[in-house]
Amino acid sequence: MTEERKTIYLCLAHMSETGLEQKYVKEAFDTNWVVPMGPNVNAFEKDLANFVNTNSDGSKLDRKVVCLSAGTAAIHLALLACGVGPGDEVCVQSFTFCASSHPITYLGATPVFIDSEPETWNMDPQLLEQAILDRKEKTGKYPKAIVPVALYGMPYKIDEIMAIADKYGIPVVEDAAEGMGSRFNGQVLGTFGKFGALSFNGNKMITTSGGGALICRDAEDANTIMWYATQARDAYPYYEHTAIGYNYRMSNVCAGIGRGQMTVLDDHIAHHKHVQALYEELFADIPGIHLHKAPALTGKDGKGLLYDANFWLCAATIDPEIHIKGQENAYKEVIKTAVGGAAGVIKAVDSATTDCQPNENVEALRVFMLSKKVECRPVWKPMHKQPVYKNNPAYLNGVSESLFKVGFCLPAGPYVSDDDVKYIVECIKDAIVE
Repeated sequence: MTEERKTIYLCLAHMSETGLEQKYVKEAFDTNWVVPMGPNVNAFEKDLANFVNTNSDGSKLDRKVVCLSAGTAAIHLALLACGVGPGDEVCVQSFTFCASSHPITYLGATPVFIDSEPETWNMDPQLLEQAILDRKEKTGKYPKAIVPVALYGMPYKIDEIMAIADKYGIPVVEDAAEGMGSRFNGQVLGTFGKFGALSFNGNKMITTSGGGALICRDAEDANTIMWYATQARDAYPYYEHTAIGYNYRMSNVCAGIGRGQMTVLDDHIAHHKHVQALYEELFADIPGIHLHKAPALTGKDGKGLLYDANFWLCAATIDPEIHIKGQENAYKEVIKTAVGGAAGVIKAVDSATTDCQPNENVEALRVFMLSKKVECRPVWKPMHKQPVYKNNPAYLNGVSESLFKVGFCLPAGPYVSDDDVKYIVECIKDAIVE
């Protein structure tokens, strides 16, 4: 490979080749609909509703979709609509990005972190029920909501989680931000609970540059979310407010991008699955590297996959005894800039280490791959190990902490070609010290 090789980013959605994004955005400007509402927003919601309501066997659901400014906003409003407020507790997966738990704190409630099970890396149903009963004993009331997460697009054990939620009468807010198009038993993630959050950030399966959506059970819930998302204005000819609202509606310009992106969503999902299959094939003969795979179970009537992941990111683990070139230099220098292609501003730190971090070979692999122009980042650090949540209740089994020490993510986005995958695997082979 030459030094002119492009950088292979972890996951970066790109525009379709149809030009529809430009067409719809131009229409927004030509008609002066450059506001957080408009024809593109309405049309994008219909496109999304058609997608999420169509099961793999052709049967239909009847969920409603509200487009919002971010996936984080979707979780925030879903929790608000579930009645979450100061003094409440919400059970949330610990092994996730902070957008799953931060909205709980926006509402003055307390995240109760639930560890993962080893098959899907998502919320452990047994720990969830243990937490529910323990919180009831300790606080006198059940948690107000449950937030499972489709980590890297992998479906959670939704049948078990929903059974527990129904048993105790607790609403489920599915964080399907990473799981756009992933299915459980043929049904799209985000359509099982009371609400389901989607994200269209620049690194997701499709993008609106920034944005999200909330899947709602019915029109009444959708209207409530829409009301909160548009500053909670009551029906008077002047501005009258009986509740605190938010400016969370999606822009008509961003929705225009989303309309075009919907035409390539199925292609993107198919591509990610293809990349995962190629990784599985090429890693098969590399000792010490283990690709995270979906549980090999069939769906209803023995047809299709029970866990039909979109493989938004392809994740893997590396055995602790595998030595990587440059490993002796891991964590020797404080990072001065943001890590990742589209990362934002970070706060400077004095130490290169924390009390919970990936193993040295994982960090060495990240640095080595970066020298080869390949992003290869650690998996999410569990929320219960984040300093900001150090005093929060947590129900643990050690799975997420163990995975954080050995896990890493591989590029899988629409720009990643078969040759890129082969190059990435060859680089990893080269990184391993025999």
